[in-house]
Amino acid sequence: MHFEAREIKPYAEPVSPSDLREGTIYFKVGHFDGELLVPIMEPVVFIGRNLKLDVDFYPDEEGDRLYFQDTGSYLRGIRFGSATEDDEAYFDINNAKGIFEYERALDQLLACSLRRRKPPSQG
Repeated sequence: MHFEAREIKPYAEPVSPSDLREGTIYFKVGHFDGELLVPIMEPVVFIGRNLKLDVDFYPDEEGDRLYFQDTGSYLRGIRFGSATEDDEAYFDINNAKGIFEYERALDQLLACSLRRRKPPSQG
């Protein structure tokens, strides 16, 4: 098996909020630690902008609110407007920070792999 070589930029390239498409799977990438050695990657589905909630959790926030849903519940057919408490669906408001298209999420994991090859910093 061979994996093609690729140049990894020294900075993250999250998806631009204007490029998000409803119903598309993206990847939320973060890290458990400050040295960025333990990644977290979760597939999420972009479900829309400025959806109406019963409670406004962010009343002072300006601009578009971007809504994401866990991929499992979305693929089971659960939707934001019709979800019930029994549906086990997770919805999230995010400004697209840490949200990537697949190839850019893969770049983040590869960069993590390269960081892990270096000796740990002395504290």
